[in-house]
Amino acid sequence: MNQKLNSLGLVGLFAFIFILLFGTRMTYTVGPGERAVVFHRFGKGLDKDNVKNQGFHLIAPWNERYIYNVRIQEDLSLMEVLSKNGLTIKTELSYRYKPVDDKIGHVHDELGLNYHDNIIIPEIRSVTREVIGEYLPEELYSTKREVIEDEIYERTKISLSSKYLLLDAVLIRDVTLPKTLQDAIENKLKQEQMSLEYEFKIEQAEKEAQRQIIEAEGKAKANRILSASLTDNVLKDKGIEATVKLAESPNSKVVVVGAGDHGMPLILGN
Repeated sequence: MNQKLNSLGLVGLFAFIFILLFGTRMTYTVGPGERAVVFHRFGKGLDKDNVKNQGFHLIAPWNERYIYNVRIQEDLSLMEVLSKNGLTIKTELSYRYKPVDDKIGHVHDELGLNYHDNIIIPEIRSVTREVIGEYLPEELYSTKREVIEDEIYERTKISLSSKYLLLDAVLIRDVTLPKTLQDAIENKLKQEQMSLEYEFKIEQAEKEAQRQIIEAEGKAKANRILSASLTDNVLKDKGIEATVKLAESPNSKVVVVGAGDHGMPLILGN
C-alpha cells in the first residue's frame, strides 16, 4: 500500500514538474486579425495547410507555433529615383499589404516572418524605380501621378501575388524635384492656367457679340415688318383712337379749334 502511494506521489511530482516547466508551452491563443501555423518537431515538420484560426489552442511542448498578423498593414518608403531625362527625384511612397490568410504556412516556409523587409520593400522599390524611369519629372509632379501610381500598383501586385502576398494600394504622397526644375514647372503651369482663362474670356466675349448681333437682327426685322404695315389709313385710325381717349379724359378741358393735319381735329386742353 505504501509502495503504491509512493509511486502515485512520484507520478504526481513528475506531473507537477512537467506542468511547471512546460505548461506555458502547451497552450496558445490566436487573437483577432491573426492566424497561426505549427511546426511538428518530431513529425511532419511545418503543417503549411493546417492554418489555425482565432481562439485557444493546445500544442505539444516540443512543437513550435508561429503567429502572423493578417490585417491590412501600411508602411512608407522614402527613396531617390531617376526620371526619364536622368534627373534625381525624391519620392515618398505609401503602400498597404497583407499575407493571404490561408497561405501563411507557405509564407512562413518560403519567406519567413520578416517577409515585409525581405520581399515587399525591395520589390516595391525596384518597381517604383522602373516605372518612374519611364516618365519626365513634370509628369510625375502634375499630370501623370495617378497613372504612375496605378502602374506601380499593378506591377508590384502581380509580383507579390505569386508569393502569397496581397497589395491593397499604392499612393505617391510626396514628390520633391530640384528647386530650379520645380520653379520652372510651376511657372509653366501658371502660364497654362492664364492661357486657359484668356481663352475662356475670348469665348465668352464672342458669345456675347453673337447674342447682340442676333438681338439687333431681330429688332431690325421687327421694325421692317412694322414699317410695312403702317399705311396712312392705319396711322389716321391710330390718331383718331388717341384723340378720342384724350377727349374722354376727365382731367382735360377740351376745345376744338378747327382741324389738324390729315383732317384730324385739333384738341387743346389744360
